[in-house]
Amino acid sequence: MPSPSLPRSRRAPALVVVLALALVAVLPGVANAAPSDPVSVTEERVTVPGGPGEAATIALDTSLYVPSTATAATPAPAVLVAHGFGADKNSVDGDAREFAARGYVVQTWTARGFGASGGRSALDSPDHEVADASRLIDRLAARPDVQKDGPDDPRVGVTGGSYGGGLSLLLAGYDRRVDAIAPVITWNDLGQALFPNDAATAAVPVDTPARGAFTGGANGVFKRGWAGVFFGTPGGAPSTPGTPLTCGRFTPAVCAAYTEAATTGRASAATDALLERSSPASVTNRITAPTLLVQGEQDTLFGLDQSDANARQIAANGTPVSVLWFAGGHDGGAPDAAVRGRIGDWFDQHLRGAAPTGDSAVPPFSYQLQSNVRTRGDTPTGRTIVADSYPGLSAPPVQTQQVALSGGPQVVLHPAGGNPSAVTSLPGAGAALSSASGALGGLGALSSPPGQAARFTSEPLPAATQITGTPRVDVEVSGVPGQASGSGAVLFGSLSVRTSDGRTQLLGNAVAPVRVALPPGGGPVRVTVTLPGVTAPLNAGSRLVVSLATTDQGFDSGAAPASWRVSLADGSGLTVPQVPGRTETASTVPWWAVIGIAVVLAAALAAWIVARLRRRGRDREEPDPTAPPLQVTDLAKTYRGGFRAVQDVSFTVERGMVLGLLGPNGAGKTTVLRMLMGLIAPTSGELRAFGVPIRAGGRVLSRIGAFVEGPGFLPHLSGAENLRLYWAATGRPADQARMPEALEIAGLGDSVHRRVGTYSQGMRQRLAIAQAMLGLPELLVLDEPTNGLDPPQIHAMRELLRRYAEGGRTVLVSSHLLAEVEQTCTHVVVMHRGTVVADGTVDDIIAGDGGASFGVDAPDRAATVLGDLNGVHGVSVNGSTVVAELNGTPRADAVAALVRAGVSVRTVGPRGRLEDAFLQLVGEDGRRE
Repeated sequence: MPSPSLPRSRRAPALVVVLALALVAVLPGVANAAPSDPVSVTEERVTVPGGPGEAATIALDTSLYVPSTATAATPAPAVLVAHGFGADKNSVDGDAREFAARGYVVQTWTARGFGASGGRSALDSPDHEVADASRLIDRLAARPDVQKDGPDDPRVGVTGGSYGGGLSLLLAGYDRRVDAIAPVITWNDLGQALFPNDAATAAVPVDTPARGAFTGGANGVFKRGWAGVFFGTPGGAPSTPGTPLTCGRFTPAVCAAYTEAATTGRASAATDALLERSSPASVTNRITAPTLLVQGEQDTLFGLDQSDANARQIAANGTPVSVLWFAGGHDGGAPDAAVRGRIGDWFDQHLRGAAPTGDSAVPPFSYQLQSNVRTRGDTPTGRTIVADSYPGLSAPPVQTQQVALSGGPQVVLHPAGGNPSAVTSLPGAGAALSSASGALGGLGALSSPPGQAARFTSEPLPAATQITGTPRVDVEVSGVPGQASGSGAVLFGSLSVRTSDGRTQLLGNAVAPVRVALPPGGGPVRVTVTLPGVTAPLNAGSRLVVSLATTDQGFDSGAAPASWRVSLADGSGLTVPQVPGRTETASTVPWWAVIGIAVVLAAALAAWIVARLRRRGRDREEPDPTAPPLQVTDLAKTYRGGFRAVQDVSFTVERGMVLGLLGPNGAGKTTVLRMLMGLIAPTSGELRAFGVPIRAGGRVLSRIGAFVEGPGFLPHLSGAENLRLYWAATGRPADQARMPEALEIAGLGDSVHRRVGTYSQGMRQRLAIAQAMLGLPELLVLDEPTNGLDPPQIHAMRELLRRYAEGGRTVLVSSHLLAEVEQTCTHVVVMHRGTVVADGTVDDIIAGDGGASFGVDAPDRAATVLGDLNGVHGVSVNGSTVVAELNGTPRADAVAALVRAGVSVRTVGPRGRLEDAFLQLVGEDGRRE
């Protein structure tokens, strides 16, 4: 049904509207692909019958995409693309253009109750939204450029995400003209989705042999978080009398059902009937159109169980069914180009009759495994596993593995009103919340409050394990003697993995609610809990944690306080499902392209060998023990397009110096540092370290330690592990790393053994400096080393750099903190607009062209005396200090003049601060630093 968003909850009301709007883009339909063929788009208002309490007719806002290849002479199949809840036809424009580029005539429209269409939403009612889509098929049947299977029977497929996915399934059940469908992240039973109760859970008294199954709907647990988003967010249509103002653009029957559920936490028979009418489960027994079910692995709204139910029910008709699970969903993101390509291939196969060969063959079942490794753009990586059949979530031929659990009987408490409650997920942000919970320590940080959850833990896994499906566990639930237990318990089952480094992650970012009826006397009752369906690769050494909690922010757990005892059933453990398969590989490069690539690679290899041979002689140049650590001569760098970042830069850094490289933003400092590290090549000029030219990969770079443009650490490793990994990558012996000295310099203490993902900015900065100092290099280059450090840490850094240089080594520091440079550095190079404007000792730069400061007892009279001296200008008074530009006038003459005038002179020194000299050198540009 609806598109993703955060719940209207007691804890986060301000986030609801923001995420409800922002996360509509999670649904399919946000691909902005440009068509490869010209496509004409026609906008039209289509009249359809109105609903209850509406005018006789309403207008739907529609768009028709016709590729140039679709004509009366060469008609093309059509595809209907339906949008997600709360969106409109514009949200699926990208998908429509992708299908049009494949040669399909594409129909999009805004469903009634949304956007510019009239009417009110009836939750994909067969009498309204489904009937509207059938009328759009009628219109396609009248077009000569649309392929026909018979009179008034166009060749047509239907797809859509969430709300649009439900429409796809229902339309296929009601309109036999639909030839193929591809519903995405949608539901099977709306009652089970909004009032879930583990349908496969059996709960019976321990001493009773019979077992009965619970279902959702009237017996379910109200999913108030998601429901509050869809029904509780004000809509654009005025309410009719007796309809809650917060119910938005829904029919009165839908509004009444939501009000009832939000008030009582239960679904009445009338609500069950309404939700059943809007459920594909009511028509799956008559769907004959080949069906590709695309479901998200990160989805707290419509989990894998909803797709599984659709697959089993439709396949029972003998209808071709393919299932694809992707690493996204309402909580995890939209399908990527590969998944959208699968949908296009499915329609090519079943609407065009294309031969399902190679990569165009949609497999019976495939699922994505997402890794913890991310690309530079913070995009997670992973792989797709293909199986020869869809086994379902837990039924044979799913393979299972038994994992033993430990943990004795535990008493859990349900607080009055269900508050405070566990926070395991937020609608539309489950993955982000899981990451935040992991950063805060996992279980207990953002999950269940103390006393509200029973947890059972496995031993470390002896080998890597892959979960695919719904894990199961048998537990016993009973009342606690002397304490209120009510007539039943509501529990929320979940499965987490605790890695060997202590991180905890909630698998699937979801919980499975179960309502357990207790017999008179309080039980005990044996319960088979089916946990949320997940796909998860687990490393050896990880532990699995089963949690049964009494509350969850996203659900209505009841109002009465109660206590229950939860324990593992005798001899039971965790049943882990597994679906073996093969990793899907791309083999679509034609032979001629392979040959072309091989030729290019061979040419590149030859060029590299030639360049290597030419460079070898230069690299054999031995360092000169008398040469300075760094010598920059006539350095210049011009980028493509003519931008000149650096020109005519020359300076020398001698042993024992702490040199500060200063300049406004854009002065060229970072460009110089990157050339110094061999990261980019100069356009002209030369850099030499210890007498050897600096080039990318040159051996002399091993004598230089650097921290430039921020550290790049692996967040899941500790600080010490990151340092060891960095040093190992250099290929140098471990005993040369001088690790103890570097760690002492970092000053991280025991924190060096914590994961870097938990570090503050200051801790990361200190670790980065320690990394630069590994091996105690002779030349240390630091870019903004004090960023993120507090004043005591800055002071310690200042002393550290001084000591480092006093030992005969050299330090080059680029910094914006002029006061720190003045106190730390012995020498300064000032750059402005790509050139060096000053180079010398700090005292020389401060003195400038004869500037001096005088501490006097009569500053106003002293200013007058100095101003009268020949050549002196720029006289200013700052408290008891007078500053003047002497322009060649000896300081002694100035002091004598002051004494003759009766002014007592206490101190005489350079002009004042480095900042004053800096601003004079670079002008007003320097004030933007």
